[in-house]
Amino acid sequence: MLLKTCCVYGTGVLSVLLLIIGIALVLSNVFPDALRSAVKQEVVLKNGTEAFGAWKDPPAPIYMQFYFFNVTNPQEVLDGEKPAVEELGPYTYREYRPMEDVSFQDNGTRVSAANPKTYVFQHDMSQGPESDLIRTLNIPALTVMEKFKDSPLASFLSAYMRFIGAGLFCTHTVREFLWGYEDQLLKEAKKFDPTLDDFFGLFYKSNATSDGNYVFFTGLQDYRDFARVDTWRGDSSVSWWTSDECNMINGTNGAFFHPVLSKNEVLYMFSSDLCRSLYALYTEDVTVRGVPGYRFVPPYEVFANLTVNPSNAGFCVPPGNCLGSGLLNVSACKQGAPIIMSSPHFYQADEKFAQDVFGMEPKKEHHQTAIDINPLTGVLLRAAKRLQINAYVEQLPSFSQTGKVRTVVFPVVYLNESVLIDDASAKKLRAIVVEKNVVENVPFMLLGLGVVLGALFMFLMCRGKVPESTVAEREPLLTS
Repeated sequence: MLLKTCCVYGTGVLSVLLLIIGIALVLSNVFPDALRSAVKQEVVLKNGTEAFGAWKDPPAPIYMQFYFFNVTNPQEVLDGEKPAVEELGPYTYREYRPMEDVSFQDNGTRVSAANPKTYVFQHDMSQGPESDLIRTLNIPALTVMEKFKDSPLASFLSAYMRFIGAGLFCTHTVREFLWGYEDQLLKEAKKFDPTLDDFFGLFYKSNATSDGNYVFFTGLQDYRDFARVDTWRGDSSVSWWTSDECNMINGTNGAFFHPVLSKNEVLYMFSSDLCRSLYALYTEDVTVRGVPGYRFVPPYEVFANLTVNPSNAGFCVPPGNCLGSGLLNVSACKQGAPIIMSSPHFYQADEKFAQDVFGMEPKKEHHQTAIDINPLTGVLLRAAKRLQINAYVEQLPSFSQTGKVRTVVFPVVYLNESVLIDDASAKKLRAIVVEKNVVENVPFMLLGLGVVLGALFMFLMCRGKVPESTVAEREPLLTS
């Protein structure tokens, strides 16, 4: 009887203890904090960590897709009519981007590396072969005309263009447009401007080469600095823009992010393709291959004109020359070529630019740049970087080749650089997510067990208190 009583009251005491411990753990957040602390220590760029291995040689396949805008009415454009284009693509390449020349600095707090990118054509994922012909703007001719439009050499170069048959439009293969071809006009113009190159390609000298040496923070001192760019090409800022704020190099290279992300964070990234830094904000929760993630998207304000975002005034080059929302003039960092960057089909740009060209159909699901990240580890689950290369076209009196062309931002090609987490990495992350859920729910499990034991204690106490009248009624039956 004594043992039974001890068990009953022991159940009650254990119930109270479990409830107290569970409440204390919930309020103190011990288990989630311990888990996050362990992740912060593991996600560091140093030999032996999984983070370093994935950073040095990304396991997930990366693909670069190119969509060209083939001009269907070249003569009408020269006569002053609106351009009409048809989208051709994708032409898909597998992108390999391992880190090379890796060297740790400053007691492991920084690491320098080059990030060469190699592109291998994927015929089975493409609309056609690299030998497909595309008719589009003659960017070498535009570059020469822009450079010499106010020069005494303009008449000579215009005559030379007529002699070799170079005009506002040209036709080349996909391979030539992307990776380069020798241009006769550039070769002649180089005699007067040595900064020009004999060859032109939208990604000329970009295959199997690096965009420059980077120095990254390893995250050893502060987890929030994981993979953040310290310097690029030896400098902590660029010099193409007209304000210190716009010239800043902020954030990572867009392929890696620090762990323990929150929804209210601003993710900064530096893009050498855009020659500038930009940022992305949280928009929604997503699930990628069974792994939970946060979606971050560059907001409209990133490329808005200065009336919407005054801090973008520094991106107007020359000073005061602002093109409107959704466009970025990168001619200063593209050897003077009149190149304008935007989102594909002028998504999120002023409506005027899409309306100026037949064939533009901006759609969020196809043309938005988005990044999906697992918030605990900072691992990239899925990403799509979408950019469009345009050229600024206007009538130049000194060059008859421009005819009566309208002033227009002319689309040439857009790219979609995408990645999706591989199966092996997704499996590891799913295991981490399960572990996280178990660890975070331990306090609630203790609370639940405390409640169950409490209910059992109350039941046993009530059962033990049998009314005396009931006992008296039963005694005659026992003695008879």
